[in-house]
Amino acid sequence: MSRGARRAGAGQGAAAAVQLLVTLSFLPSVVEAQVTGVLDDCLCDIDSIDNFNTFKIFPKIKKLQERDYFRYYKVNLKRPCPFWAEDGHCSIKDCHVEPCPESKIPVGIKAGSSTKYLKVANSTKELEDCEQANKLGAVNSTLSNQSKEAFIDWARYDDSQDHFCELDDERSPAAQYVDLLLNPERYTGYKGSSAWRVWNSIYEENCFKPRSVYRPLNPLAPSRGEDDGESFYTWLEGLCLEKRVFYKLISGLHASINLHLCANYLLEETWGKPSWGPNMKEFKRRFDPVETKGEGPRRLKNLYFLYLIELRALSKVAPYFERSIVDLYTGNVEEDADTKTLLLNIFQDTKSFPMHFDEKSMFAGDKKGAKSLKEEFRLHFKNISRIMDCVGCDKCRLWGKLQTQGLGTALKILFSEKEIQKLPENSPSKGFQLTRQEIVALLNAFGRLSTSIRELQNFKVLLQHSR
Repeated sequence: MSRGARRAGAGQGAAAAVQLLVTLSFLPSVVEAQVTGVLDDCLCDIDSIDNFNTFKIFPKIKKLQERDYFRYYKVNLKRPCPFWAEDGHCSIKDCHVEPCPESKIPVGIKAGSSTKYLKVANSTKELEDCEQANKLGAVNSTLSNQSKEAFIDWARYDDSQDHFCELDDERSPAAQYVDLLLNPERYTGYKGSSAWRVWNSIYEENCFKPRSVYRPLNPLAPSRGEDDGESFYTWLEGLCLEKRVFYKLISGLHASINLHLCANYLLEETWGKPSWGPNMKEFKRRFDPVETKGEGPRRLKNLYFLYLIELRALSKVAPYFERSIVDLYTGNVEEDADTKTLLLNIFQDTKSFPMHFDEKSMFAGDKKGAKSLKEEFRLHFKNISRIMDCVGCDKCRLWGKLQTQGLGTALKILFSEKEIQKLPENSPSKGFQLTRQEIVALLNAFGRLSTSIRELQNFKVLLQHSR
């Protein structure tokens, strides 16, 4: 991070403190929003997650996100919305995403291939040429027949595998690298009918919900009088585990995004210099149990559930990265080695967590029915990833696409256990692969969840001090 960015952050912190003194006076009921106890559909308590995240995960994942390999994300923000005519892009300046100049991208990343983290790929000049030309055939003269066949099988598999997300074509002229550290997720002012339409489409059309069941606090639904949402949760509890999990994942992602917006809110702008920090009034509006009729704490519990799912995925995918063939390549040999060491250290921490979600409880019925349900689950989630191209704010679209792809990658991992167990040590796998785009999305998405839980702890402390 640049010195200028650090100086700006210090100045914003002072302004944030002033704003807190103003807003804390009318927040007595928010203290009740503290979320505790054991989560539904698993055997893990929230206090254990808080402690594990605070002392083991958050400091390391934050450091990892600052490494070159994980800070540059290639994304196409110009894909048209496939479901409705767009309302037009947000013209608010804070919605803008600044693409990364070509000169700033590490040479090992901009060489252009999703296979760039493999040592067998990094060791051949011919493969560099191949990547720049986007043709796999250029490696044929230097790789053994066995390696050549492995690459071809890998490419064929990667083109045909069942992704949980609609992936951007990184070769598209519209795809650009974005420096995530210079385009942080925060409140941009994007709201109203356009934003509601996106979330309404996600919940109403992709979460297995009949239209006769009304979701609590849906601004686009007709008033339900005295119904405080209990009919919705009665319906939800009647669903099978897989469909309940699906809803909780989406709700948890929504809660996480809302927490980021509350924690990085535009507090004031003086002489053209914006000041960002926690907005307690906005936090109360979104999560206070009174203002949200009990919905806020439920949403925060779903955030913890989502964290558990992605934590489990990281513990499961560790063997993939522990192989000597995997090299997180940017061109800086020393930093690349340090980055992999840090990543493996995080994986060790994830494996040490004692109360993981048991994904084997999902899709465990008769084989035919389980396969059909799993495919329905996958297609619904894939549809949600496509809806992210309908977000009118570029910065919101960027982070929506990244976090959705990260969750989709986590789901792909959880349901590929057999393939991961069969990974060869020194050659690409025919059965399971991750592209660089998926790797960057996976770790940054989990980093966002880790940050959300840390930010929630900060809000709780501020609320306790305001009593």
